[in-house]
Amino acid sequence: MSLKVIVVSVITFLLISLSIGTSILNYNKSLNETEKQLKNSSLPLSIDNIYTEIQKNVIEPNLISSMMSSNTFLKDWLINEENNIPKIKKYLSTIKDKYSMFNTFLVSHESKNYYSSKGFLEKVDVSNPQNAWYYNFKELPNKSEINLDYNKYMDSSMIMFINYKIFDDNSKYLGATGIAIKTSYVNDMLKSFREKYKFNVYFINKLGRVVLSESGFNTIKNINDIEQLKQFKKDIFDTKTKTIEYIKEGNSYLLNSKYIEELDLYLLVEAHIGDFTKEVKKTFYINLFISLMVTLIVILIILYMIKIYNRKLEYLVLHDPLTKLPNRRSFNTSFQNALLLFNRNKNSKALLFFDVDDFKKINDEFGHLLGDKVLVQIAFILQNEVRKSDYISRWGGEEFSILLNDVSFEDAKAFSLNLKDKIEEDKVLKQLIKRSLTVSFGLTMFKEHDNMDAHVNRVDQALYDAKNSGKNKVCVR
Repeated sequence: MSLKVIVVSVITFLLISLSIGTSILNYNKSLNETEKQLKNSSLPLSIDNIYTEIQKNVIEPNLISSMMSSNTFLKDWLINEENNIPKIKKYLSTIKDKYSMFNTFLVSHESKNYYSSKGFLEKVDVSNPQNAWYYNFKELPNKSEINLDYNKYMDSSMIMFINYKIFDDNSKYLGATGIAIKTSYVNDMLKSFREKYKFNVYFINKLGRVVLSESGFNTIKNINDIEQLKQFKKDIFDTKTKTIEYIKEGNSYLLNSKYIEELDLYLLVEAHIGDFTKEVKKTFYINLFISLMVTLIVILIILYMIKIYNRKLEYLVLHDPLTKLPNRRSFNTSFQNALLLFNRNKNSKALLFFDVDDFKKINDEFGHLLGDKVLVQIAFILQNEVRKSDYISRWGGEEFSILLNDVSFEDAKAFSLNLKDKIEEDKVLKQLIKRSLTVSFGLTMFKEHDNMDAHVNRVDQALYDAKNSGKNKVCVR
């Protein structure tokens, strides 16, 4: 495995680990803060808000029922004026309209007559199952109760009756009175709590039986049926508001209970923690997705930058930084490939070396910066004169090499002489050094069974011959 792959793999692993790790840490922190806020702030505040609304919607009717049961007019009417039905009808109708109730009612123990805001409804009979509520209520030790029942004279749907016993000044039982509220009204109220606060709200009595709950949503009939809540019964039935945490069917819940003295019932507000952490989870997945996308983009940028720098490094390794020509290393690779092709197909090839004559004098006379400009101009001439199928390089110093493919000896020599003249006659070079620049060439043809060293030695000797025989010429070996 290459170093590049290892580096990229390590960086990728670290970035992805950082993204996932950071997202998980933030998620756990948000999750804990959400649960803590729900337990210590949202749930207690919400139960107070719910209690306030219940006061308005349920406790108020309860207080009205209590007021009716202690009303002296009602007691006097039951004792002295029961035959005056219009009078009681007006009273019940007035209470109903004044407090915007669904209905009001009164049952006389003496006559067994059942009255409402519409007047006389029926006589209650112990043998009539629909009147069982009255006789059951009469036997209860409590002075009031909340009862869910049907009454064909009032409405076809279920009604919540808030019943209160009536006693005279001598504590003699006179009958029952109270308020009738449509359960759909109560159901809408409990539903609004769930939609507004995301809580399941219901009422239980001291036996744990669910008295009021949202129909179609709350399936709990008795808290004693829930095994996980049995151990918390003492806390639930405490008159002080308490928060309980429990797990049911693999889901975590918070339960806040509050005793409502006016109803003699316990208000239970249940929060499914999962409902409050949905947004946290959603945010977690969004953040994780964004983090991974950013990480992927960063990785792609890193790969792109590595590729660019790798190309630059490869270019620097294989090219001369001054002239931008391939360097000796690059030329060696190209020469080896050309030698393999030559040994296979025997196509004629030539190797040329040339060296700038008296280059040291140019540097001494004009300085190295101008000497560099001379080399750059020679490179420019080479790039224009040498075919794309041939190879050129700066061999080192002021020495250059050329590998000519598919060329005869005569053409190679002619090319060398032409290139020598081009350099000598170049106007830019003349302007730089104020005279003509000459170069000496060494030329050799590829020979079968010779390796690179043999070819280089021959062309070096040819160049040496050109230098020693007066310069500014082409010598062959």
